[in-house]
Amino acid sequence: MNATNLIVTASPHLKDRDTTPRIMWTVAASLVPVILASAFFFGVSSILVILASTAGCLLTERWLGRKDALRDGSAMITGLLLGLSLPPGIPMWMAALGGFFGIAFGKAIWGGLGQNGFNPALIGRAFLQTAFPVAITTWPTPGGDFFALKGDLFAFPFMSPQITHVVTSATPLGLFKFEQKLTPIVDLVLGTTGGSVGETSAVVILLCGAYLAWKGYLNWRSPVSIILSVLVLGQFLHFINPARAAGGLFHVFSGGLMLGAVYMATDMVTVPTTNRGRWVFGGCVGALVVVIRVYGGLPEGVMYAILIMNAFTPLINRATQPTVFGTVKLKEAK
Repeated sequence: MNATNLIVTASPHLKDRDTTPRIMWTVAASLVPVILASAFFFGVSSILVILASTAGCLLTERWLGRKDALRDGSAMITGLLLGLSLPPGIPMWMAALGGFFGIAFGKAIWGGLGQNGFNPALIGRAFLQTAFPVAITTWPTPGGDFFALKGDLFAFPFMSPQITHVVTSATPLGLFKFEQKLTPIVDLVLGTTGGSVGETSAVVILLCGAYLAWKGYLNWRSPVSIILSVLVLGQFLHFINPARAAGGLFHVFSGGLMLGAVYMATDMVTVPTTNRGRWVFGGCVGALVVVIRVYGGLPEGVMYAILIMNAFTPLINRATQPTVFGTVKLKEAK
């Protein structure tokens, strides 16, 4: 017998073309249309913020000893998503610092790639929300000259940025929460409103998400359950008290819901692995988003909703595990 037929190797024995780097870089490439849309609305400022956050992530990975930090694409995705979740006028050093915190404390401290319990991009943004609340809630108005900076992006670290020359405006969520002013749905869908870099065009984000779902890199159950939950609960609360709660469609297309639902709530590491678990995860994320927006002190709640449910992912996985083939459940055995 040929000796090569007797070679035994460790699992997995089935190989697939879709390696981790291939998946990561495909997801990163799918974000290019979203980035281009953000540049169309916010000009060069959005590009600079995304570059700064991505550089912070890549340099931190390298500094922590991962020589192949660029190869697998994971740090690249974290940097891109973090940049898309920030205001286009935030100083670049803050964006880079958020990238450092997201990689160091949201990923490396857990053991590295595939071991983190929380979405690293959202960890970085949560840090910036706490450390620099004014800068991260200053929303430049979209439009204008492409090369005109939307804020003091080149401010020196730990110096007060000069934003007096920048035209700012409240986000649609802030306008409704504090002034009871509704933004037209068309503006929300097209992205012609103030907000984070990635709060641009819901249509573009949905199309990019559909491409990833078609490729098999995105499980559609999480974003669909989030959107349905937000739509139903938002509309229900609006029916009860329209002065306090906006309609379901407003919540679906406003803020960072689309970006969070399509790209952050579908993270293969920090969300449940079972299909039933993804329905539970997405439904709870959507409900938390609406509750925080309507009853909380902040107009937005996507970041906190996803991070809270990331903490429940291990529990959801255990509760929704299917019965192992060839075995019976304890109740059936009795």
